Amino acid sequence: MDERADNRVSAAIGWMVVTGLLFVCVTALVKLLGTTLPAAQASFLRYLLGLVFVVPVLWRGQLSQINVATWRLFVWRGLAHSFGVSLWFYAMARIPIADVTAMNYLAPIYVTLGAALFLGERLHLRRLLAVAGALIGALIILRPGLREVSPGHWAMIFAALAFGASYLMAKRLSDVVNPALVVTMLSITVAIGLAPVALANWVRPDLYSLGVLFIVASAATAAHYTMTLAFAAAPVTVTQPVTFLQLLWAVLLGYFVFDEGLDIWVVIGGLVILGAVTFITWREAVLKRRLTPPSPATKL
Repeated sequence: MDERADNRVSAAIGWMVVTGLLFVCVTALVKLLGTTLPAAQASFLRYLLGLVFVVPVLWRGQLSQINVATWRLFVWRGLAHSFGVSLWFYAMARIPIADVTAMNYLAPIYVTLGAALFLGERLHLRRLLAVAGALIGALIILRPGLREVSPGHWAMIFAALAFGASYLMAKRLSDVVNPALVVTMLSITVAIGLAPVALANWVRPDLYSLGVLFIVASAATAAHYTMTLAFAAAPVTVTQPVTFLQLLWAVLLGYFVFDEGLDIWVVIGGLVILGAVTFITWREAVLKRRLTPPSPATKL
């Protein structure tokens, strides 16, 4: 590997470290907000406030690219992501940060299963092994029968499923429209999709809550940008293993800041899931495939 390639790898790893820190910042702020606002309303405000970063994309005349079928796909993706984000906010207020982070690694596995069910992709042995490994990791985290599986844990199971469905639709959309427009339309459709649910149980937010959610929107937008820089600098086989640091930081944050205790089984289960995702990502990169997303790519 020459010096230029070394520099690109170093840059990619650096950007992924920054991405992980930004996503942990998002989870910490949402945890800090707690149950001050209903989950749907907090999710709605996060996307509404985040529109300031993405709406300018629409001024470039790109709406002319959208036909009826594409609009339909935008709407379905917005609904799926709205569901996932609401469940994620609900879970963040009720279970430890480490549990949320670890279980969110399931989303790429759901993408693999969804591609087999809906896109005609074959479930090769490598994918079956990855799915089996991820399910074992989830069982290690949940430990049904040995501890209570709370509503927050169930929420994360379905949140990861919704994020996986959203990613599959994003893959289809990115084939027909500009990627920046895909991100912009997600923010718009999620804000619209969450609005009726948020308004039905509206709680007047104070300036503190609005400030926290604006920082959440800013950090999430910045994280997606730095993640894009990392993917542009090096293959996902380089950046994927770095995502384990996010689980480490989530555990440390929960332990030292939110007094959540240290559950070693959550760490082990999260690493098993991440190992399965990393394995399938590496195999598909070797085979020149582009299906299974890197772990952070399915995040809100």
